[in-house]
Amino acid sequence: MSTADPGSPSQVLVGLGGTLSLVIPAHNEEDNLPRVLAAALPILRDLATDFEVVLVDDGSQDATVAVSRSAMGQDADRLVVVSHAHKSGYGVTVADGLRAARCDWVAFLDGDGQFDPADLRLLASRAAEADMVAGWRRHRADPWHRSVVSRTFNVLVSVLYGIHYRDVDCGFKLMRRSVLEATAPLLARSALLNTEIYFKCQRSGLRVVQVGLSHHPRLAGVRSGGRLLPILRAIRELVKLRLELSRSWKPPAPTP
Repeated sequence: MSTADPGSPSQVLVGLGGTLSLVIPAHNEEDNLPRVLAAALPILRDLATDFEVVLVDDGSQDATVAVSRSAMGQDADRLVVVSHAHKSGYGVTVADGLRAARCDWVAFLDGDGQFDPADLRLLASRAAEADMVAGWRRHRADPWHRSVVSRTFNVLVSVLYGIHYRDVDCGFKLMRRSVLEATAPLLARSALLNTEIYFKCQRSGLRVVQVGLSHHPRLAGVRSGGRLLPILRAIRELVKLRLELSRSWKPPAPTP
């Protein structure tokens, strides 16, 4: 495992040398997505030879899709929308977006505006040395109890899965298409999707680098995580997923 703190923007290299899909899971984010997309589009143009934005609308009851199409402007033809008729949850939403992504590189970023899309440059600056570059939140802009839950969750992940990374459930990652191929099929239906990806990367011998990122307060919309029942369900599912992975998944055979 490798961990790094971000350097200054002038030190960050630009260019992935391929195409890039940005997956954005969203549920009722009409107030946040115009700002997120406005910040993301110039970064995508700089980093990739071509790009697409895969918006996964998880049963939104507002204008999430409409405002996203409008915010894409001249790049509207690069927006791919995956729609859920009903709210399916984080893991299903991100996994559906990853499956829909078609480019050489795939990133995913929460649609709530708590990450700065410009930090995709920081992830890309480490891409030459990794198969997956994953963010970790240096200072969480969340209520204190969420930080306590996150630390507890990471300890349980370390014990049950044998993986030792910071802030496993951070929702900002960049990966080569080979990571999607090695980790398929994705089984988790909750935020454990992040744990599953880390676990399968490690077991497949893929290179993972972590980069410290800034985390910002949510400016609009309703926070969907952090409630007691989903937290207890996630802890139960930690054990269930680990058993399921032991039974039904093996690392891909090494390429000759």
